[in-house]
Amino acid sequence: MAGKKRGRKPSKPMKKAISRSSRAELQFPVSRVERYLREGGYAQRLSSTTPVFLAGVLEFLTANILDQAGKEAQDKRKKRIAPQHLETVIESIQQLHSLLGDGTKSLLDEMVHAKDK
Repeated sequence: MAGKKRGRKPSKPMKKAISRSSRAELQFPVSRVERYLREGGYAQRLSSTTPVFLAGVLEFLTANILDQAGKEAQDKRKKRIAPQHLETVIESIQQLHSLLGDGTKSLLDEMVHAKDK
């Protein structure tokens, strides 16, 4: 019989795919960060750990900013974080203020004006 193969075990079932974000225990999408790095043309070659590290840094910064903004909202007896709370946090942390600069201010202004309408 030409079609039968003897002595071979059936092929092993495929392992379930695990995303790089879940492997690194991150909420930020590692694959999307890698895609943006590649499309941006920031370097000719990328290490496999570069997008994981960058996603971790972005998640860390975001968590810290949101944590501080939550405390700011709680101090003002509000239950929701408003753009004003984010603005105060960014202005209060000197390193963030120099990193984000005036570009964040205009985005926050747009959000406030959109809320007023």
